[in-house]
Amino acid sequence: MNKVIGLVLLLVGMMLAVGAGANFRYYEAERDLTVAIVGDDNEFIDLTPLQPYVYLNNGKLTVEISDNHPDYPGHGAGMSPNTTYVFEEMFEVSNDLWENYVEDGNVTLTDAYPICVSISVPSNSDVTLFTGDYNGTSSTQLLFTVYHGDPVKIGMVFDNTGAELGENQVQMDIQVFAGECE
Repeated sequence: MNKVIGLVLLLVGMMLAVGAGANFRYYEAERDLTVAIVGDDNEFIDLTPLQPYVYLNNGKLTVEISDNHPDYPGHGAGMSPNTTYVFEEMFEVSNDLWENYVEDGNVTLTDAYPICVSISVPSNSDVTLFTGDYNGTSSTQLLFTVYHGDPVKIGMVFDNTGAELGENQVQMDIQVFAGECE
């Protein structure tokens, strides 16, 4: 009787071993995921102030043209009404995350792992944006590709025509996607 029970257990064990190896369907495991949320001055996709009106405030890019600017107390209270101001190169966007990876040593822009950047301000604001040098056109929405080692400079236009005296705040939205913009 013991031999029969032993033989049955052996057969069941062999069937389990063969069945598990031939038809593996599921695996479950727990893993840690760590993501660091850092300021604009320490992230891989870097936002760098270029004008004195732009600075990093607790790691966030801030454009401040007022007497509240921490670096310029008493050096001007803001902008004039019924005027338009054009500021080239307010800040730049760089792509330091995706380094070039080329096996044969030939680096081209298509090898540079580009990112697509979208920057927008509300369409009802008096602020518009442009890339590079100002050519007379700007928009509330920008979409451009940034390659590793080739930052893109962002300019801003402030149209104060008909604006009332006082402070105005505008929220700028920046989104980044892997790959070139379409």
